Amino acid sequence: MTHSVVVLAFDGVRLLDVSAPLEVFGTAGPAYAVRVCTPDGRDVRTSTGLRIGADCAAEAVAEADTLIVPGAVDVDRFVTAPEVVGPVAELAGRARRVAAVCTGAFALAAAGLLAGRRATTHWAHASELARRHPEVEVTADAIFVEDGPVFTSAGVTAGIDLCLALVEQDRGPAVAREVARDLVVFLQRPGGQSQFSAASRTPPTRHPLVRPLLDAVVADPGADHSATALARRAGVSARHLTRLFREQTGATPAGYVERVRVEAARLLLEGGASVTGAAARSGLGSDESLRRAFARHVGVTPSAYVARFRSTRYA
Repeated sequence: MTHSVVVLAFDGVRLLDVSAPLEVFGTAGPAYAVRVCTPDGRDVRTSTGLRIGADCAAEAVAEADTLIVPGAVDVDRFVTAPEVVGPVAELAGRARRVAAVCTGAFALAAAGLLAGRRATTHWAHASELARRHPEVEVTADAIFVEDGPVFTSAGVTAGIDLCLALVEQDRGPAVAREVARDLVVFLQRPGGQSQFSAASRTPPTRHPLVRPLLDAVVADPGADHSATALARRAGVSARHLTRLFREQTGATPAGYVERVRVEAARLLLEGGASVTGAAARSGLGSDESLRRAFARHVGVTPSAYVARFRSTRYA
């Protein structure tokens, strides 16, 4: 039987959020009938300015096996646009399963489809999704998340990973593998989103005791930044400092220092430093300490990170 897939497009949609699902399901063969619908049936312009033609209006879709909801660059406008959220809610009621790519998760949440469910989105917007929708259990590092008939994925190209999983669910791993080979992508991408996220900025606090300590850690990650040393510098007890850090940064002093050191190590590795050199200069100390810290924060080994992000040239 033909499996019907409906991709909802709208003005300002990210092009790859739309084209990636189309490519995966189109490559999977005639078992899939894919249509692009728009809120009013008119063509739309993507965030790159490219025009996408509409096959139909959202209201013309009687039913679908799979609804794909892509995301937008301008999340604030996207999640408050009734011409997007309304059709998402209506189409979801006519679909057997629903999948969001990237920030499309915000539209699903606004339509009430993620309440009480696990979900993910682009790493840069995960904390915002959790803040706006506390009823959603946001899994920030996942490439994609399945919770019943609702799927969500990380940013942009993770829509390929998500749709490959949907093809595997429908037609088995052999077909999904063939699609992945044709597209020259991983069937299962190694690691999570953390390996792609930019270094987190220093938390936005102006606390007169905490802020100078945060700046000092960032300025020299390899220095002695133990809780005792930081507390001595601030003129407070280690217990009081830990309480202030939790209030202002959401982390303990040790946790914050480790995050900064991992980010410093990533920059060193990208710049050509060896694993041993990055460990020493970032303050993490040994190769083993660096590997353990990378496992906690990045989800891959330092050597794997280097292979993927130091250069586009083949080793």
